[in-house]
Amino acid sequence: MTAPAAAPHGPALAGELGLTADEYERIVGTLGRAPSTAELATYSVMWSEHCSYKSSKRYLARLPTRGPHILVGPGENAGVVDVGGGTAVTFKIESHNHPSFVEPFQGAATGVGGIIRDILAMGARPVALLDPLRFGDPGDPRTRRLVDGVVRGIGHYGNSVGVATVGGELAFDASYGGNPLVNVLCLGVLPRTRLQLARAERAGDVAVLVGQRTGRDGIGGASVLASAEFGDAAADASKRPNVQVGDPFAGKSLIECCLQLYAEDLLSGIQDMGAAGIVCSTAEMASRAGLGMTVDLDAVPLREASMDAWEILCSESQERMLALVARDGVPRVLQVCARWGVDATPIGEVTDGGRLVFRYRGRVVHDVPAASLADGAPSCDRHVVDWVHPAAGQDAEAVPPPADVRAAALAVLSSPNVASARWVWEQYDSLVGHGTVVGPGGDAAVLRLADGLSHGEGGQAGEFRGVAVSTDGNGRWCALDPREGTKLAVAEAARNVACAGAAPVAATNCLNFGSPERPPVMGQFRDAVEGLAVACEALGTPVTGGNVSFYNQTGHTAVQPTPVVGVLGVVDDVRACPGPAFVAPGDALLMVGAPTRPGLGGSEYLQRVHGRVAGRPPRIDLDEERRLHGLLCAAAAGGVLRSAHDVAVGGLLATVVESCLPRELGARLVPEDGVAVHQWLFGESPTRVVCSAAPDAVPVLSALCDGHGVFHRRLGIVTAMPRVEAGGSLTLGLDEAGHAHRSGLSEALELT
Repeated sequence: MTAPAAAPHGPALAGELGLTADEYERIVGTLGRAPSTAELATYSVMWSEHCSYKSSKRYLARLPTRGPHILVGPGENAGVVDVGGGTAVTFKIESHNHPSFVEPFQGAATGVGGIIRDILAMGARPVALLDPLRFGDPGDPRTRRLVDGVVRGIGHYGNSVGVATVGGELAFDASYGGNPLVNVLCLGVLPRTRLQLARAERAGDVAVLVGQRTGRDGIGGASVLASAEFGDAAADASKRPNVQVGDPFAGKSLIECCLQLYAEDLLSGIQDMGAAGIVCSTAEMASRAGLGMTVDLDAVPLREASMDAWEILCSESQERMLALVARDGVPRVLQVCARWGVDATPIGEVTDGGRLVFRYRGRVVHDVPAASLADGAPSCDRHVVDWVHPAAGQDAEAVPPPADVRAAALAVLSSPNVASARWVWEQYDSLVGHGTVVGPGGDAAVLRLADGLSHGEGGQAGEFRGVAVSTDGNGRWCALDPREGTKLAVAEAARNVACAGAAPVAATNCLNFGSPERPPVMGQFRDAVEGLAVACEALGTPVTGGNVSFYNQTGHTAVQPTPVVGVLGVVDDVRACPGPAFVAPGDALLMVGAPTRPGLGGSEYLQRVHGRVAGRPPRIDLDEERRLHGLLCAAAAGGVLRSAHDVAVGGLLATVVESCLPRELGARLVPEDGVAVHQWLFGESPTRVVCSAAPDAVPVLSALCDGHGVFHRRLGIVTAMPRVEAGGSLTLGLDEAGHAHRSGLSEALELT
């Protein structure tokens, strides 16, 4: 076989593609010759930060990945969890930060489409989405444009493709002004016996491209945009061709087509064509089995006939999958695809020998070891220095009580980081698919799994078996202390799931950081991963997969270190899941989990009322946290809880107001002895849940707490009078509190 022609000016071209001089020499050494243009292009995308994890993989090895519920851990398109009854759930979170800054609508929309296909590739029906979002100052017109475009993009794709958007987060900080974070989690359901893997099984199988035609849109989109920081002119129109363009209706047809292919057991492997397109899917599927692949690029259906080989290989056009099929099964695969109106084209075959060979216009343009692309990127031993926030040592605990407690309360309740995000999630369909039990606004989304196994797909899910899922992250805490802040994020996500009565069993993560070329950023990353590992080990939530997003930086301004953690919990009967809302006057209120501990470091109160981000985030006792989770699950299963809502951003007052508003009830609270009023109302110390119970159930709940070794105290009572009474320190009418909470976001964004 004739070797591909060497690229003209190879070293210079390699530099333009983002490869270092050492990496170029490594490629030459691997091939024993100078690489072709197509080969340089494929190495550049496959060895990019986004695809190779070359700066992060040494740290990620620290994460726990095994547990009794884990069927598939990191390394596949998504993790898979056994939830019992012959049913499995697959879930994963990804980022589409950089494309969403360049083109908010399409960037966010294709982020949704991409994570849906990751879930689909595991053999599952995608059933739910959560969207953790971070933006800059809401008073900045650019932020308003980004919020509008991103929210519309998520709604457009999710609503059109028929996957419910059931939760997420919304936070604002100036550090995200030049680099919003658009993270999306998707969850899918499948019979345990129908698991699909992204790997070749045998030589001779045919590679079939399923889905949309390949175009120039998205060339180097995720892989290139996510592997370099923005300059001051980041939104220049020249970057827009790097952003993929999605078609949710084609995505819906692709979902149904693939599910039928799985049901008929027609595939030996399948992978989404996401970042790095054809080259990524072929290299990874072949290398995982020690095999190779030969592909005829002339067979690839194109949108533009003039595309060069490297463009076809690296295009990230949407709604495409690569399926591997036994040769005698190809006719039936093509027939099924035609039924759903989905293009399907054989483009190559699996081979022995481990080489990845691409032909174009009658000649070989690419011939490299598949493993050198998928696993051969050199690790970057980045320089690391300890990160110390300049205000971390400031005394945030000596802040005196506010002169006007009412004004402070309304300021916190109306903060866009605390206020209701209803304006956002009302634009999403949270009910499509009929599996949503608890949607946006709850501590965690709750889904009934039987609906995800409908349409003749088999499975044995119990009629009321379900899962709860939540995403959490606090960039402010992680900026002050990345290790402790990440532990707190894991704990809050797991606590939210437990508040819904579900036992936390697995985690996924999206780690959003600045440039890895800056030693303090790598210090943040190292410490955050350690905090993630420690918390997941302690809480029994092994990591099934996730995403690292570096270069979230414009000029010298990096985003706050923002690890976003998704936790999955399992519940036997979704009918027993308590919600966050108070139910009836006369119900008792209890604080369960831990007492209020001193500390206002990194709190919303400190920033909103005093204009400071300072101090240290609160410390957490992970053993105490895990006992709380067990107690909440037992109390929910026993029908003891009327409601459960954790104390988080904004503190106790925000939690109580949020629980009062749905049924327009009130609450009379008993102050905590020895705790200053502003610490009690606004402190954000962890491991605390406000629970309500019928009066005759209080002894049972108290006994359960004692049995689980969990702190509890009477907090007060639910009242029919629509106001919150906090001892003699504050009486706040629910109309006033509700207005602040409901209108805070829209007023900050000047939507009204």
